[in-house]
Formats: sequence, C-alpha cells, structure tokens
Amino acid sequence: MNTGIWWRYSLFALIATGVNLLTQWGVFSLTPSRISLAASIMAGTLTGLLIKYWLDKRYIFGFVTQNYRHDVRLFLIYTLMGLFTTVIFWGTELLFHSLLSGDGWRYLGGALGLALGYYCKYRLDKRFVFVE
Repeated sequence: MNTGIWWRYSLFALIATGVNLLTQWGVFSLTPSRISLAASIMAGTLTGLLIKYWLDKRYIFGFVTQNYRHDVRLFLIYTLMGLFTTVIFWGTELLFHSLLSGDGWRYLGGALGLALGYYCKYRLDKRFVFVE
C-alpha cells in the first residue's frame, strides 16, 4: 500500500469508526438494556459499513461500477468480505465489555477491533472485491 493510499485509508477508517461508535452511542443511549447493546453494535456496524464502502470504492480503489446491479453485487461481495473482519471487531469489543467495567472500555475494544479488522479488510478488498 503506497503512502497516499495508506493515509486516505487510515482517515476513512477513522471516519467510519467514528460513525460506527457515534451510532452505537446514540442507539445505546436511547434504551440502555441488554437488547440495546446488540442493537447498538449492529446499527454501528451497518452505518460504518455503508460509509466505508462508498469511501473505499471511490477514493481508495477508484472503482466505477457499470450500473446499479453491478454496484449492489459489489456491495454484497464487500459485505461478505467484511463478515470475517466483523467477527474480529465484535469479538474484541465484547471481550473488553466482559472483562472490563464501563462503557469506555467497550468503546476502546470496539475501536481496536475495528482498526485490526480494517487492516485485514483492505487486503481482502484489494484481492477479491475491487478487481476488474
């Protein structure tokens, strides 16, 4: 990964992480309960995924889809590649949540899990998603 792409990718990962964690915080703040923990993680994952897909496709890989159908297909492949990295993210966040008390630790676990997941995601996307 060249330096320019590395900086952009890192910035976009931070943006998507921020969107993810802010969404989680918002959802969890509305109804703090056991169910809202899962709902907040899923909502954060979805919003982070959508923003990251758009940024990666356009500014990292410079990929132009042929039509709406192609874009949907590409998004589905992108999402499938993200399932593996989501396990890393959720696992790290839930590990921090179960071992350490306080929401701050959970969010730190989420941020660390996302960072590791995004590194793996770039490698998968470059090889399997954004190819001609």
